[in-house]
Amino acid sequence: MKDLVKYMAQALVDHPDEVVVTEVVGEQTSVIELRVVKEDLGKVIGKQGKTAKAMRTILSAASAKIRKRAVLEIIE
Repeated sequence: MKDLVKYMAQALVDHPDEVVVTEVVGEQTSVIELRVVKEDLGKVIGKQGKTAKAMRTILSAASAKIRKRAVLEIIE
């Protein structure tokens, strides 16, 4: 899941080498934290949060396949 989020984020931003993704794994749920530089934050979130919502939807579908729950947090 971590690699999937990193791949999506790097495709969106101007500074792909600055993308940092960390994963906190729980028993049933994984929390994936995405950090980007301040200038790229708007590109990751998108207009009215549509890009972030799409990333969360893709992550949710991928995690359902392995019968786990994943939550994406975009951190400034």
